[in-house]
Amino acid sequence: MANPFTILFGRKPIEMIERFPERHEILENFTSQNANQQLYIITGVRGSGKTVLMTSIADTLGHEKDWIVTELNPELDLLQNLASKLSSHALCQDWFRRAKLNLSYLGLGLEISGEPPITDLETAIIRMLESIQKHGKRLLITIDEATNSQQMRVFAASFQIMIRRELPVFILMTGLYENIYELQNEKSLTFLYRAPKIQLPALELTAIKLRYQSVFHLDDADAVEMTKLTGGYPFAFQLLGYLSWENKGNFRGILPDYKLSLYDFVYNKIWTELSENDKKVLKGIAETDDPSVSAIKAHLQISDNEWNPYRQRLIRKGLIDGSQRGLVRLTLPLFDQFIKDKSQFE
Repeated sequence: MANPFTILFGRKPIEMIERFPERHEILENFTSQNANQQLYIITGVRGSGKTVLMTSIADTLGHEKDWIVTELNPELDLLQNLASKLSSHALCQDWFRRAKLNLSYLGLGLEISGEPPITDLETAIIRMLESIQKHGKRLLITIDEATNSQQMRVFAASFQIMIRRELPVFILMTGLYENIYELQNEKSLTFLYRAPKIQLPALELTAIKLRYQSVFHLDDADAVEMTKLTGGYPFAFQLLGYLSWENKGNFRGILPDYKLSLYDFVYNKIWTELSENDKKVLKGIAETDDPSVSAIKAHLQISDNEWNPYRQRLIRKGLIDGSQRGLVRLTLPLFDQFIKDKSQFE
């Protein structure tokens, strides 16, 4: 039997824990007769399962007869990419011909003799969506790892126009907190502030325990010990399972590899994306044995006014948990050890 776990980002593993509440919320809103949300943004730390959740929802809607689903590459011209994919869609091509949409000027390969060509992409896409709407269909667009790029800003502004025209277009995108924050702060894109954002929390530890027990036939004590090593972090759940499977179920024998793999696959990248002040605060949390805010502030020698912005930002980045009043803890397994190890060489 093949390894049921995966360490490839974005790939749907055989062994996975569904995020039913988040999945249900998005599907319920998108599929309701009078949808009041046409955009959802999934955020979370690297390895939190953003892409897997988005893919799961796209697969579900892709099997529904009333939906057309397409994925766009955020590194390309998104309007051109969308127009190209819609114009080459087998079902849509026939509708566009009947609607006499001459898309030859845009290089999309659909020419209607005697009809004036459409000369700009936004107009072409709006006309395409009107045709899709006429046939009782809805369009879902997925965008993975959105950033504050020029092509993303242009596309988001066009999407706002489509929404105002009550066209049946829905967007599901993923992105790191800092990238989404920068994008929604563009003057013309403040509507993104109102878009619902789902920040993925840690997985339920009991679900991880039961899954490990099922795969590795562990007793209760070993399953609990193995589960605690993941901290509920989805990538850690996959990584520990993957390495344990390769080691014939002996999870204790692969702990050094587990630690170094977390560093190499995720933590080094997360660290390089942080500001120096964010790093300083995280070091203070890692170095303070007492998780109380007062102890951490005393260690860092900072005031409430200095502490609060960092606290909020690091919570939104998914790196600390501030759910318990007066306490903060690092969310990722062995991240405190990573920070201490990193500090030795800086």
